[in-house]
Amino acid sequence: MYKNYYMVKSKDEKQKLMLAEQKAKELFKAVEDWGLIVPGKSERELSEEIVSLANGHFGIAKYWHKKIVRAGANTLHPYNGNPPDLMIQKDDILFLDFGPVFEGWEADLGRTYVIGNDPLKLKLKNDAEAAWQEAKAWYAEQSSLTGSACFHYVSGLAKRYGWEFGGEIAGHIVGHFPHEQLGDGNLGLDIHPDNHDDILQPDKEGNPRHWILEIQFVDRVNKIGAFFEQLVD
Repeated sequence: MYKNYYMVKSKDEKQKLMLAEQKAKELFKAVEDWGLIVPGKSERELSEEIVSLANGHFGIAKYWHKKIVRAGANTLHPYNGNPPDLMIQKDDILFLDFGPVFEGWEADLGRTYVIGNDPLKLKLKNDAEAAWQEAKAWYAEQSSLTGSACFHYVSGLAKRYGWEFGGEIAGHIVGHFPHEQLGDGNLGLDIHPDNHDDILQPDKEGNPRHWILEIQFVDRVNKIGAFFEQLVD
């Protein structure tokens, strides 16, 4: 009975998380369709426009992590960085990383955009997404997997694609807002090089955890980066 209960509960949670992610994807599509990603505005201005769009057209008013718009050299910074606000330039590269909460469930979506047709920037953007898909297929084949092993696999893809891995982690859990928390310094809910726990194991109540996989590739010589993330499980 308990096994069936958790199976049903897990399926229901996954559906709600996928719905939240779908809403985030619709928001990002609307950002493109409305032509908000253009040169001549600051990262902060674009972020404020996205928040306004999310609230007015999708009913999204809450975010579970800080809202990130990074352009140009700021795309080199990992999540924990707080670089100065930059203006979006002609032929720029930028990425969005938003964590909207929809009907009490967390999404976490990251996408990269290239203004113009610079081949290096387009390759960086496309490689980050292709590597994410490759990592997803590899992840699906694992029956046990530590956070450390997952991080090293994902970060190793950067070298294979000809870039450097720019993230401090390669993913984390999401769930019902606010999601599960561990004690200070416990890395068990991050895909981190020092997390030696099996990330495919359920939580202490027997519930499956749901993971976000994130990839950030950077080119420090040309001062550009690309980012892609979404649910992987």
